[in-house]
Amino acid sequence: MKGQKIDMKIIKTVDAEGAVLCHDITQIIKGVTKDTVFKKGHVVRKEDIPVLLSVGKDNLYIWENDDNMLHENEAAEILCSLCINDHMNRTGPKEGKINLSADCHGLLKINREALKTVNSFGQMMIASIHGNFPVHKGDKIAGTRIIPLVIEKEKMEKVRDQINSMTSDQPIFEIKEFKGKKVGVVTTGNEVFYGRIKDTFTPVIIDKIAEFGGEMFEHIVLEDDDKKVTKAILELIEKGADMVVCTGGMSVDPDDKTPLAIKNTGADIMSYGAPVLPGAMFLLAYYGKNGSDKTIPILGLPGCVMYAKRTIFDLILPRVMADDEVTAEDIAELGEGGLCLECDVCVFPKCTFGR
Repeated sequence: MKGQKIDMKIIKTVDAEGAVLCHDITQIIKGVTKDTVFKKGHVVRKEDIPVLLSVGKDNLYIWENDDNMLHENEAAEILCSLCINDHMNRTGPKEGKINLSADCHGLLKINREALKTVNSFGQMMIASIHGNFPVHKGDKIAGTRIIPLVIEKEKMEKVRDQINSMTSDQPIFEIKEFKGKKVGVVTTGNEVFYGRIKDTFTPVIIDKIAEFGGEMFEHIVLEDDDKKVTKAILELIEKGADMVVCTGGMSVDPDDKTPLAIKNTGADIMSYGAPVLPGAMFLLAYYGKNGSDKTIPILGLPGCVMYAKRTIFDLILPRVMADDEVTAEDIAELGEGGLCLECDVCVFPKCTFGR
């Protein structure tokens, strides 16, 4: 119906023979079916009338012409154009709805102000899953809908222009593909260095980075010596590490000097401490490599990452692996939803943690 002049009027179903339906007619039988029995644009025949009455349609909307109105499906296409981006698939419009799904494994980013603006216009909506979380190929990420059957053309043009102005013509949604990062790991602690205990932390790191296509390319184990830790971090970066993870030495004990060692690399500390439990002693920094625009994230992980099912690491790692820079403000905002309930059966990320 693209480009067609649209308006509606109501007629009685018993008088509808020859009329053109302006929306799909759906039949719902609980536990049996929810399906379209007549599609938009269908010309009603005499034998259709009993079927329409059986699905509760005593009256029908039919087409009339109006240059100033858009059908719900045409308007849905405008909403979709504001949302869809690379690495996404979409459905066709149906009853004013279009759904978007991921076409790759990546991090979902959402322009929240733009999303809120669309949903403040009235008569239209976009609903999505939470941003800053991983999505897999095939995952549904958002759905759009026009509420009435027809909507003012001027209103849709206004929302389109306002959102494009807010986003500099960029879509509301983005999926950042995960990068196959080379990760250097520095383990600090006399107890591990001298073989007093087994290192059970590094296997956790290896498994978690592998979820996002990363691999540990070098592992350095050191005693509690901040100068050696600083040197090790810089050596890993020089060897091509895309990211450095430091374990051990992150508490406030006098022997724990990893935060000082990270600071002494010259890295920019985003945050030492996070409003997340488990994970309050987390440190995030970015190191600016000489002669390159690339910054290398350096993560100082508290001991809870080793034994807790989910921690601050699970909230920050996907963003780092997608080259999505995390700011001090981002970390401060984690406070709401930053308390993991440590359920007996963990269903993360389908829970409140990090949301």
